[in-house]
Amino acid sequence: MTKTKHSVLVVDDESSNILALTHILGPEYTVYAAKNGRNAIEAAETHLPDVILLDILMPEMDGYAVLSALKNSEKTQNIPVIFVTGLSGADDEQKGLALGASDYITKPFSPAIVKLRVRNQIQIVNQIRLILEKDFAEKYHSARVEFLLRMSHEMLTPMNAIIGIAQILKMSDALQETKNYLNDMDVASRHLLELINNLLDISGKKDGVFRLADSVFSFNAMVQDVVGGIRRSAEKKRQKLTIDIDSSLPKQLVGDPERLAQVITNLLTNAVKFTPEDGEIRLSACVMNEDNGTINLWVEVADNGIGLSKEQQSGVFDVFKQVDESITRRHDGIGLGLSISKRIVEMMDGKIWVESELGQGTKFIFTCKMRKG
Repeated sequence: MTKTKHSVLVVDDESSNILALTHILGPEYTVYAAKNGRNAIEAAETHLPDVILLDILMPEMDGYAVLSALKNSEKTQNIPVIFVTGLSGADDEQKGLALGASDYITKPFSPAIVKLRVRNQIQIVNQIRLILEKDFAEKYHSARVEFLLRMSHEMLTPMNAIIGIAQILKMSDALQETKNYLNDMDVASRHLLELINNLLDISGKKDGVFRLADSVFSFNAMVQDVVGGIRRSAEKKRQKLTIDIDSSLPKQLVGDPERLAQVITNLLTNAVKFTPEDGEIRLSACVMNEDNGTINLWVEVADNGIGLSKEQQSGVFDVFKQVDESITRRHDGIGLGLSISKRIVEMMDGKIWVESELGQGTKFIFTCKMRKG
């Protein structure tokens, strides 16, 4: 494996000092140079060197001002800066260190000292990077384990329902009872299929991206199919499910009906889960505006269920975060639907958000762009 060569930015208004430092460091490091403060800041943001050697006494913008600018930039604030200057007073060194300099070298400098000071700073940088990489790896592993545990719970619920219903069917002779059990099995299997599809989606389907279809479809017919698969769950809880599609919506649209149906299904499924018995759920859709045959679609799913606090709303679209452990366990979890929905909506040039108050119901709204058929 080829070892990555570290880089150093030398900032000095004297060409002789730049040449001397380049001669000292050149064999071991990639050396960039700047002769004034403005160029130094640009070079630091462009090259992101491992260490910066910075003179103090420069015209227009001195080293102290350059250091302050570097520390105030997110891109360069963590790059160690070593002052290399003719100012040898204790007050000058103290001021530089107070502003965030990592070290202080006075002129005339010893080549050996410069090499050691630079090498020490790079070793510190490497150690910090190793710590950060290790911390990231541990957090990633923890998040992955948590993700798999939650997915296991989500999949076990419909799977156990399917197995249980199949066992009951083996012992049942009543035709109508059998049909009811078959309907329940169909709902549970659809739920399991949805979870598996969501799991495939969150893994990116091998290449990390969705691919949207481009076909002509009827929005009304798509909504009827979605509601048909959810209505039985709502009926079991005696919930009132209302559909309101504005007449301004074109009869034919061009886009990805399956992905759009997936978003609406996820929102309606959550609404049924988190709305109590005898509650109300409303799906409405309309056209916000139209531009050269492209419409901006507005879809809203509202319920009078348990609602969400401000804190819960902030993480509701996070794939690794559930709203509340006790609530999601009681309602079979919120799954991956919302995070998947957010990704789909954004790929359709839209936005999705939630409006809710604890105990006052929840309203999920999303917009997306579709072409007229």
